[in-house]
Amino acid sequence: MAKRDFLQITDFSRKEVEQLFDLAKRMKARAYRETPLAGKTLAMIFAKSSTRTRVSFEVGAYQLGGRALFLSSKDIQIGRGEPIPDTARVLSRYVDGIMIRTYDHAEVEELARFSTIPVINGLTDLTHPCQVLADLFTVKEHLGGWEGKRIAWVGDGNNMAHSLMFGAPKVGMNIVVATPQGYEPNPQVVAQATADAKAAGTKITVTHSIEEAVDDADIIETDVWASMGQEEESEKRRHDFAGWQVDKRVMSLARKNAIFMHCLPAHRGEEVAAEVIDGKQSVIFDEAENRLHVQKAIMVMLMKGRKRSK
Repeated sequence: MAKRDFLQITDFSRKEVEQLFDLAKRMKARAYRETPLAGKTLAMIFAKSSTRTRVSFEVGAYQLGGRALFLSSKDIQIGRGEPIPDTARVLSRYVDGIMIRTYDHAEVEELARFSTIPVINGLTDLTHPCQVLADLFTVKEHLGGWEGKRIAWVGDGNNMAHSLMFGAPKVGMNIVVATPQGYEPNPQVVAQATADAKAAGTKITVTHSIEEAVDDADIIETDVWASMGQEEESEKRRHDFAGWQVDKRVMSLARKNAIFMHCLPAHRGEEVAAEVIDGKQSVIFDEAENRLHVQKAIMVMLMKGRKRSK
């Protein structure tokens, strides 16, 4: 069985995404009782702290019969300058899969290049594919499907915006990304995602207007204004993002049955009003739970039936 990695949503075809979601749905309904990771171990490398990523992968591996090892970058030799290729080669001799949550996307690509076992991108500054797969799964749960649906991203053109731009065309959705001036998504991501959308018959729009983004939207999503590693920019970002809060007015411009999503953690009163994130249209906790089910399906897809090879 050839080794496969999951570094971007583009690594999976539309058919594979649908198969993965079918499996995740069975897992969520507790109709999946298999333990395909029995005797297998997932190494989890964390350069960035986490609640949802760590707990969902650790619990997920356990529920599938395996175990997960938490490896802080401060606790392993990567933190002391060991080359990533050496770490990849060594871990490939010990464990059956690697999940990494770090800053530089190039580190994840290098780890995957030198590993002989599957590598899963738990988050980088460029993309957050596991979260966005969980988001797409949540959309289908609440809205019944994806085709022709419109998702509005409001806020920073960050890793979440990037993965949503890759994810929306994959399932037949249109996406509008609205950011303040100077916080637009990566131009290379925009170009690739736009080409994907053209091939899929969907549309990607980048704008500086909240109103344009949320008009007639089925989903509104946002994220914190300053992510991990941007703490020194917090004050500047608060100033630059003034007026970019998702509040009742913003939600009122979307469809009546529109849902609100946020990858969490959230800062109530900053990027989102408390009345929205705690309101009836919010599905944030279903979205958070679905990280567990979707990531379990990813681990099964990549790790089931594989044998380590040197």
